[in-house]
Amino acid sequence: MRIILDECVPILVKRALPDRNIVTVQRVGWGGIKNGKLLKLVSDEFDVFITSDKNLRHQQNLTEIDLSIVILPSNQVPVVKRLVSAIDNVLETISKSELIEIYED
Repeated sequence: MRIILDECVPILVKRALPDRNIVTVQRVGWGGIKNGKLLKLVSDEFDVFITSDKNLRHQQNLTEIDLSIVILPSNQVPVVKRLVSAIDNVLETISKSELIEIYED
């Protein structure tokens, strides 16, 4: 499973899940690209997109892309750090083209 982190997601997700094949939008040179074009690029090369952009589902037609999406409740490091286990669990069970929103406890 190829996973990419949106530029709004702290790098600690990649570091906390070293056994997962995770890269960042910045690492592949797509920093600053707007969501519509970014999602098209991501869906061509990756299986899962992790973001904290809660408006993504309302701003984009997600039915047109072949990509699973995980939406985090925040991009604040302490919040994301507490959710690493939940993120890992979602990555273990996510289905193709599924959108899963993770909530803070």
